[in-house]
Amino acid sequence: MRPEEIREMGDADISQTLEQLVDQLFNLRMRGAYEELENPLRIRQIKRDIARLKTVQRERESVTTRDAKEK
Repeated sequence: MRPEEIREMGDADISQTLEQLVDQLFNLRMRGAYEELENPLRIRQIKRDIARLKTVQRERESVTTRDAKEK
């Protein structure tokens, strides 16, 4: 997932995607504990996507907080 794609998403979409990725990460880790994963690099990809989503969320929060303080 590209940062540009994430920035085009709405807040609700980001939250929903974040929840889905956290669930996928949990499931992959659980599956990896008792069997070999087809694509173990998928865990790394999901973790990075989660970080990107959280970064954009935090950017938006800081902008709204800063705007509220300026008023």
